[in-house]
Amino acid sequence: MIVIGIGGGSGSGKTTFVNKLVNSLSANSVAILSQDAYYRSNPQIIEAERKKMNYDHPDSIEWELMHTHITQLKSGSIIQQPVYSMITCSRGDAAVAVSPNKVLIVEGILILTQPNIRDLMSIKIFIDADADHRLMRVLKRDMEERGRGVEEVMNRYLKTVRPMHEQFIEPSKKFADIIVPIGGDNHVAIDLLSQYIVAQLIGSI
Repeated sequence: MIVIGIGGGSGSGKTTFVNKLVNSLSANSVAILSQDAYYRSNPQIIEAERKKMNYDHPDSIEWELMHTHITQLKSGSIIQQPVYSMITCSRGDAAVAVSPNKVLIVEGILILTQPNIRDLMSIKIFIDADADHRLMRVLKRDMEERGRGVEEVMNRYLKTVRPMHEQFIEPSKKFADIIVPIGGDNHVAIDLLSQYIVAQLIGSI
């Protein structure tokens, strides 16, 4: 199994990059784990307070469970990935079955900050984008998909998103094997990476 880690700041274009990379590969050859599914569940905290928490700090992620799931997938086992709601900031009772495959993509803003997660990766990629570009994408996403107002999004950006990016995410770039600017719009990077993956798969046969 080839494990591809794809990190980068919030709003950098990771999801678009992942989707285009998956579309460039053979159908049914890729499994995906999203860091967003592994936010810690805090049922003891009321929803209004959960929404104020810092979700851009590494401590907000249940890395132990993600590490276990990646290890299980690499060993050929099916895992039950949690389902996390960005609307209520809570983890539901349901789970999504993820089966092992030839390629596993692990994506999220903080995945390159964790040594034990990085150690499981075959190749590490950092999606790079300037701050203004990321802010505009975060504004659009949070307003359209998460029902947040402009003031709420801006306050969160200034209080947690930007400082956590500078403290944790940007420094994790040094662990990347490849740094990709402009995310999903970088067609050359997607083509080169898909060619690399196909060559690795052929070589493993």
